[in-house]
Amino acid sequence: QVQLVESGGGLVQPGGSLRLSCAASGFTLDDYTIAWWRQAPGKEREGVSCISRSVDSTKYADSVKGRFTIARDNAKNTVYLQMNSLKPEDTAHYHCAADPWASCMGWPDYADYFYWGQGVQVTVSS
Repeated sequence: QVQLVESGGGLVQPGGSLRLSCAASGFTLDDYTIAWWRQAPGKEREGVSCISRSVDSTKYADSVKGRFTIARDNAKNTVYLQMNSLKPEDTAHYHCAADPWASCMGWPDYADYFYWGQGVQVTVSS
């Protein structure tokens, strides 16, 4: 069964850290460009970060640059999003998505990714 499963979300205080995981089954993540998106209530979906297939180049939204890091673990067929110095405005539902043809050059304008996970909630609050 082909699927993406996110994990690692939760409640954290401002300034804290979380690591989100995006695990794939049924396909090899290394062959895919992976992107993280988030959506807060009443707001539009926002691209958070992207890691390209093959070359592993990365991109980040300005709002998370310097705080978030995206990385692959091919042995675990998983992509991680390390989130540090979290702020209340980072509160959202986070999804990962995978596409075999996209590259991060088109992200976040191109968002029609092939596979999407169900997402995890991240809440930053004191």
